[in-house]
Amino acid sequence: MSKKAVVLLSGGLDSTTVLAIAKSEGYQVYALSFCYGQRHDIELKQAEKIAAHFNVAEHAIINIDLRRIGGSALTSDISVPKQRSLPEMEQTIPITYVPARNTIFLSLALGWAEVLDAADIFIGVNALDYSGYPDCRPEYITAFEQLANLATSAGVEDRLKFYIHTPLIELTKAQIIEKGLALGVDYSLTHSCYDPSVEGLACGYCDSCQLRLKGFEQVGMLDPIKYQETPPVKS
Repeated sequence: MSKKAVVLLSGGLDSTTVLAIAKSEGYQVYALSFCYGQRHDIELKQAEKIAAHFNVAEHAIINIDLRRIGGSALTSDISVPKQRSLPEMEQTIPITYVPARNTIFLSLALGWAEVLDAADIFIGVNALDYSGYPDCRPEYITAFEQLANLATSAGVEDRLKFYIHTPLIELTKAQIIEKGLALGVDYSLTHSCYDPSVEGLACGYCDSCQLRLKGFEQVGMLDPIKYQETPPVKS
């Protein structure tokens, strides 16, 4: 019988690639998504399609109202930054950072993993082509993994040793795309834009769109999703 794994699935490019990696490694996947008040909640519709496409064992969507806290352009009426160059993205932590989001998500994934008797949790964090989020760094993941084994009965009683898998953490966006394509990922199912139109079309200018477009450009192919217009990639 295959091992169980909880995979955080946002509906984006990175998390979909991680799901494909977990499946390719023989895990029985339990996908976990969150409706947290994000302005780009169309990603949840894509997450449902992706979970069905990969025939996961179960796909859970948990509701958390992070708009009550605010503090981010993704969970408030603060404008999403647009048309920033890649060096600009690397200078400061952007306003699209959602306070403690990955800690909240991983904590709930840990709870589900303990109930499922699953030692493995997968998350699509990346420390290269990313927008400077503090909860995407290797030292953060190491610290959370230690916490996971200290904060659970399964860990304390040595019934499980929890592992936080971050297979994309040292890859560029282009390398992530190449890995996904090799595993048969259909990137037309994914959504990455922070500020899509009412119809769900990607803006093409937010940090997430720019990083995505750069990745596809570097692998020599067009991004298969639809944009409101196709912008140039800022260097």
